Amino acid sequence: MISPLAYIHPEAKIGENVEIGPFVYVDKNVIIGDNNKIMPNVNILYGSRIGSGNTIFPGAVIGAVPQDLKFKGEETTAEIGDNNLIRENVTINRGTAAKGITKVGSGNLLMEGVHVAHDAQIGNGCIIGNATKMAGEIVIDDHAIISAAILMHQFCHVGGYVMVQGGSRFSKDIPPYIVAGRDPITYCGINIIGLRRRGFSNEIIENIHNTYRIIYQSGLNISDALQKVEAEVEMTPEIQYIVDFVRSSERGIIK
Repeated sequence: MISPLAYIHPEAKIGENVEIGPFVYVDKNVIIGDNNKIMPNVNILYGSRIGSGNTIFPGAVIGAVPQDLKFKGEETTAEIGDNNLIRENVTINRGTAAKGITKVGSGNLLMEGVHVAHDAQIGNGCIIGNATKMAGEIVIDDHAIISAAILMHQFCHVGGYVMVQGGSRFSKDIPPYIVAGRDPITYCGINIIGLRRRGFSNEIIENIHNTYRIIYQSGLNISDALQKVEAEVEMTPEIQYIVDFVRSSERGIIK
């Protein structure tokens, strides 16, 4: 059902079984898939692409032009996958010429007041807490939990299955499977509760733990620590993910 008090641009493409509440604004060059619920006072702007089964709460703004002075009106998009919960006053800007797309995957929960800046890439199954602010071109891998009121520097990469404690701020990468917190932010151990909830075996958890003992507690520099991991720890996909993440980090990982 589409409220007669909503504005839908004639060129917008709306799927089947979409509920659009009063005072929603849907711009041209917008595609909205099936089975979405869009609550009152949502703005879905030029270049937005929304999959299926999402619920978007009042006050959210999807696809606004990026807050980047280099943006010159390029044809870019803000793309949202399926089955996301996007709570009140979330803002998701579209991309710039840098990448051309801001992307939110599927099955995520973005709580009230989250800001997703231009060219950010959020994976699947993530939880982003209230009032967390992401700068441009950040990457968050699958199943990360980013608690409330976190400030993320541009270009940072957050690994999968992490837990970042509320109120943190960081300007370096956070490798997968860990808990990060304190001020200044630091490694606080592996996310053992989260890994068990996700079905990781005790053997894999122990290998992850041993890997981070070498990286953070051996006294070796990163290059030597990774070589030691490769020599001493069974290279399962989880360990390879850690090694590849740390080795490819351009900003360096948190201490």
